[in-house]
Amino acid sequence: MYAIIDIETTGGQPTQDRITEIAVFRHDGERIVDSYTTLVNPECVIPSHIQRLTGITSEMVRDAPTFPEVARKIVEFTDGCVFVAHNVRFDYSFVKAAFAELGYTYSRRTLCTVRLSRALLPGLPSYSLGKLCHSIEIPLENRHRAFGDAEATAHLFTRLMEVNRTAVETGVADRPDAPVKAAMKQSLLPPNLPPDRVAALPDAAGVYYFWDATGRLLYVGKSINIRKRIAQHFAVEFKSRKSNEFKNSITDITWELTGSELVALLYESHLIKLHKPQYNRAQRRSVFATGIFLDENAAGYLTFRFGKADTPGKQPVIALTNAFKAKGFLFHKVGRFQLCQKLCDLYRTAPNASCFDYQVRRCAGACVGQEPKEEYNKRVLEAVASFTFEHESFVIVGQGRRDGEKTIVVVEHGRYRGFGYADEEVVTATSMADFKNLIQPYVANKDTDQIIRQYLRAGHRDRVIVL
Repeated sequence: MYAIIDIETTGGQPTQDRITEIAVFRHDGERIVDSYTTLVNPECVIPSHIQRLTGITSEMVRDAPTFPEVARKIVEFTDGCVFVAHNVRFDYSFVKAAFAELGYTYSRRTLCTVRLSRALLPGLPSYSLGKLCHSIEIPLENRHRAFGDAEATAHLFTRLMEVNRTAVETGVADRPDAPVKAAMKQSLLPPNLPPDRVAALPDAAGVYYFWDATGRLLYVGKSINIRKRIAQHFAVEFKSRKSNEFKNSITDITWELTGSELVALLYESHLIKLHKPQYNRAQRRSVFATGIFLDENAAGYLTFRFGKADTPGKQPVIALTNAFKAKGFLFHKVGRFQLCQKLCDLYRTAPNASCFDYQVRRCAGACVGQEPKEEYNKRVLEAVASFTFEHESFVIVGQGRRDGEKTIVVVEHGRYRGFGYADEEVVTATSMADFKNLIQPYVANKDTDQIIRQYLRAGHRDRVIVL
């Protein structure tokens, strides 16, 4: 049994907007057997542009039931049914979000009639509901009203089931349920993405690219398992209109294997800065927004403070993701190098007052001038040295893209120089010059430095060669 559903809403974001109308047609696979429709009071003002689009006004829904009042009916009416809609991600996400607000987990198998139409009616100029119905002569009345769109989708579903049965009867298809099962499996995939592109994804480390129909690069990502990461992209339910536009724009996926997770991280960073894909907007600039700065106070003690990494005229000694990370990083250095919390911007008190650690004898008193500044500043500079790489020049040798191959990442004089690939037996170099001949140069920046630092601090299995 199938429940063919359409909704109207106050906007495009399930987490913020509300349902104003819902229509459900129960279908047994051959014909419509029942229907239910109602306006829904969203308990908020319907924006004027939405009123113009749908024709549903605030006055019309004032006396309509609220969603909690119709929720039980929807559960019962769709019980045991596959949730069917034209671009099912949108309708299903709104319905799930509405139930989630009530503390109820609404879960149904899903089927998208856009994808099913592409499989059973290939070659049509458009698969939007209006143009699709026009192409195959299905009446579509009351456009942008839940009942009208749901009824048209139900008649479309009847036609699709007829086409499928004819294909089986004529021997074109061997299993009557194959197209439906395939469409259900692919229902949350972008509707314009061929499923064979997803089926071909590798279970390996690398970077991947999402493209639109014009060949424009939409997004670059990386993962130690490309197939699993992309499945996570598409398993995430529709959260905003922008998210929906992004997924609906994807028509192809390509990828490049890197072997090493570190190389995938570095290469993704390079590609985002080079191509500036539309949907990598948050990563086009540095994602390390908080800087830790080194200063000297009036008494001659070196101090740390944290703030915006792009502070004009100031160069941070290190940049981290956010202020929370910066504070945690400084607390770690305070403990490791016996520094003063007050002089590290971690304890606020009166100018002449000591930090708390001094009171419990964990601070030697730099905050009140009790510890000689020469001794204290020496430990501060040791801490600063620890911000950078542990070694000045080194090479990281990791897993390659195939058996017998290795990745090579080179850091020389504290600067990232690039990465490359070489056969395992070739990775016997003993000088920096030899290793540099094996790599492709890439630009170093604080992002690449941070990527390498964090990778080395994590539990990796790569070989680090100090030169």
